[in-house]
Amino acid sequence: MPLQATQNTSRLTIGELAQRAQLGAETLRYYERLGLLAPDQRTASGYRLYAPQALERLDFIRRAQALGFSLSNIGELLALHARPEADMGAVRAIAAQRLAEIDAKLDDLQRLKTGLHTLLDACPGHGPSAQCPILAALQDKKESLHV
Repeated sequence: MPLQATQNTSRLTIGELAQRAQLGAETLRYYERLGLLAPDQRTASGYRLYAPQALERLDFIRRAQALGFSLSNIGELLALHARPEADMGAVRAIAAQRLAEIDAKLDDLQRLKTGLHTLLDACPGHGPSAQCPILAALQDKKESLHV
């Protein structure tokens, strides 16, 4: 029994890992279900034990999420990262796709901004709301609001 305790001293329980990573244990279980994280081993009673490197993996996931990568994309990036011989072109393709998504969102936001500017320019900002061009445009099904 002391041998197993010594063997597990560098391992982290799900609670310890969650605390160190500042995540909820349920988030870690969700990542496990998605294949993003796996316990290094399980105790005889079924408790998950994680290697200290799991913190680095969670940092990777967090940084990828900060760039807006989907969890599916993050899974692909982690798989490529685990294979140092993999062609970096696959990583670049995933990043390029993410950039294209960001560009599309920026285009959408610019259209929204233009539409809202148009509505604001049309509204004098005083008088009865029944005469408000913003409300009229929101009610008019034929009005193009650039959304």
